[in-house]
Amino acid sequence: MLQKIVLYGAGIIVILLIVGYIGVAVPVQASIDRVELDSDQMPYAMRGAHTVGMQELTINEDNGLRAVMWYPAINEDDRSETITYSYPAKMGENFMVQFATYQGQAIENAPFDHAGNPYPIVILSPGFSMGATAYGWLAEHLASYGFVVIAPEHQEYFDGELNGLWQSVVTRPQDIIAVLDYVDEQAGTDGLLEGLIDPDTVAVVGHSYGGYTTLASAGAQIDTAYLRQHCETARAENHPAAWLCDEIEPHFEEMATLAGLDSVPDGLWSLPVDPRIDAIVPIAGDAYFFGQTGLAEITAPVMAIGGTADMDSPYDWAARPTFEHVSSNRRILVGLEGAEHMIFTAPCEAIPLFLRVMSGEFCEDGDWNRYHAHNIVKHFATAFLLSELQAAADAMTALQADAVTIPEITYHVEGY
Repeated sequence: MLQKIVLYGAGIIVILLIVGYIGVAVPVQASIDRVELDSDQMPYAMRGAHTVGMQELTINEDNGLRAVMWYPAINEDDRSETITYSYPAKMGENFMVQFATYQGQAIENAPFDHAGNPYPIVILSPGFSMGATAYGWLAEHLASYGFVVIAPEHQEYFDGELNGLWQSVVTRPQDIIAVLDYVDEQAGTDGLLEGLIDPDTVAVVGHSYGGYTTLASAGAQIDTAYLRQHCETARAENHPAAWLCDEIEPHFEEMATLAGLDSVPDGLWSLPVDPRIDAIVPIAGDAYFFGQTGLAEITAPVMAIGGTADMDSPYDWAARPTFEHVSSNRRILVGLEGAEHMIFTAPCEAIPLFLRVMSGEFCEDGDWNRYHAHNIVKHFATAFLLSELQAAADAMTALQADAVTIPEITYHVEGY
């Protein structure tokens, strides 16, 4: 996907130059039909009781790290709760491509609803170069259940060399720490989030490179020896994802320097671990950095989600080994049979006309209906976070093996 998106980016720029303007296009409706929810199979895919607000945050004034926050809100003036989200990718330092738009249900800058506070924090890490609103569908849903969701805008973009890919291995977990430090600060007296949040109850959720970020933030350690062997095997087998190794392995020295290490470790990297994280949900999360030994460093409860036909973060490189190798007493694996990598990004309800030809990698999902896949993720992620962060008994029951009857998924659970 990352290789293709760079080529798409070059094509997009050419088209924009021909068209003569940037960012304006006639949308055409995408061929994605909403599906009716089966509330018996997936009760937590139903929207929660809270009205949802959304606002932008500046996490760090010095380096410009920003985020988008979704939260339980009050609709004081009977404002419309319909919002249009973009599905953006950062193609350059000051150039954002909007692949599609979709409709949400939130109020921008609505006042906080303190009736049910303090609310747990969920940090949502987007995929590489993806904007936060590409995951608004999930953030909004979690906020409707009483979570405050903060999605950092990781400072990376697609350049011709994909330099951001290796740099983000180090900088993304640092961004999560920065968000948690911001949360602690703003939860204090006269802070923006005073009384609204419980800064001691935290989960991290992420897709793709955001899934890597989730794992690393919870303690997974890069394993140099394993990663080199993994890459050697992938190249020998001509694995379609082997190119990822070519973007990471040659940069070990630079990565170590960026991480503040004296040299490249022979085994595990001693990267910072944040003890504030209580649970994680890596979605198609790049676990191939860590291997069995590196993943075993994770002890927090884990729900690993992935598509079995994913060739960008292959299921056997991502969700499956995460479930098999973490040391967590409570862990869950949700496999969407035949689903691909980008099915976890935004619904493509309207695609700009000039991007229609190029949108397939981001908006087409084989035989899957994207709304149905999203409902599955909503159900399991919500039940898991309610169980782990709010000790909700009904949610924990919904995660037990005999409660799961969705035929198009593979489901494994331990500790529930």
